[in-house]
Amino acid sequence: MDVLIRILIAGGVMLAVALVFGVILVICSHVFAIRKDERIEQVENLLAKSNCGGCGRAGCAQFAEALVKGEAKLSDCKATPAANKEKIAQLLGGGEVGEDTVAVVHCNGGNACYNKYDYQGYGNCASCELIAGGIKACPVGCIGKKTCVDICPHYAIDLGDGGYAVVDKEKCISCGVCIDNCPKHIIGRIPKNAKVYIACSNHGKGKEVMELCKNGCIACGLCAKTCPVGAIAMRDDLPEIDYKKCVGCMQCAQKCPRRCIKEHAR
Repeated sequence: MDVLIRILIAGGVMLAVALVFGVILVICSHVFAIRKDERIEQVENLLAKSNCGGCGRAGCAQFAEALVKGEAKLSDCKATPAANKEKIAQLLGGGEVGEDTVAVVHCNGGNACYNKYDYQGYGNCASCELIAGGIKACPVGCIGKKTCVDICPHYAIDLGDGGYAVVDKEKCISCGVCIDNCPKHIIGRIPKNAKVYIACSNHGKGKEVMELCKNGCIACGLCAKTCPVGAIAMRDDLPEIDYKKCVGCMQCAQKCPRRCIKEHAR
């Protein structure tokens, strides 16, 4: 009987100690808890949720936390629509929103660009680039071996009939994966509502370009002279479009003798 009483007393003491420590742990968990800023979840819900990594963070959750802490800029994210960025800016009390952009391939050479050799190796732009700078005679011509097509997480790029890559602006979220992986560095961003874009990246003189590609820009300057609002300027023998001025009249595209100013219809 005495043994039973001792066991019950010992059990009671242990239970009491456990209850005391349990209460202490609950109190400590509340007192020393790291409270997460509720804005982080609100910001994350407004982001594109593409987890593309274009902002330099591991994903949207990490980017949202960095935004709230002031360790990242809202403009670092290209995938989130401007309307949602406006809401995030209001939530955080400011931030550079920017405009919606999409990627474009600044080349329309493809089959119209002469080849330096017959490539028989693995069908990838990066591997082809290792051999004499790629198959194309133009040093900045689209190789057309589908690196950007294969790597795009949203299937927004295709190899067109012309033999060069074309971006579908309705599918593109401007994550920048194709931009970072193009060995020729001829993919860039333009405003999503842009009407035209420059489909060439060669800064060579007219005669030199004509020897390389049937569609390359020959720096004739007709586009700049034709533009009624002065939205085009020649920079190092290649036109540049000021999209803040461009009204989408299409006169530059119609006047270009090489058809390397293209309508941004797709």
